Amino acid sequence: MTAEYPLQYLEGIRLFNEEEFFECHDMLEELWTETRGEERKFYQGLIQAAVALFHFGNENIGGARKLYGSSCNYLESYLESNGERYMGIDLKKFLQDFEICFREVVESGPEYPTDVVLKDELVPSIDFENTGIEK
Repeated sequence: MTAEYPLQYLEGIRLFNEEEFFECHDMLEELWTETRGEERKFYQGLIQAAVALFHFGNENIGGARKLYGSSCNYLESYLESNGERYMGIDLKKFLQDFEICFREVVESGPEYPTDVVLKDELVPSIDFENTGIEK
């Protein structure tokens, strides 16, 4: 049931799955600013995932790599303490897909590759409670 989640959160997921990463960032940042509870760092991880994909799509590999790493750090802590799902998201699947999407960037070492581009078929989507909010 989606009624238990903030509308900004649900809209952020919808925007993410439509690959509207900048808009997703804006929506979730608004929610993050208002949040003081346990979810705050989770929202920050989702925001950074969206911005990492935004940067990757705009060929800002340095920014993409940095935000990919920090996003994973935030989100993995929720995976470790809550199991595969958190706030309706299949977090395990998302992080696996996110890693596949960024594999070439991460494996390129300290250099910023000029031939790596965001492949649409590798862009992760958020699997949210089987409610139809997906890519």
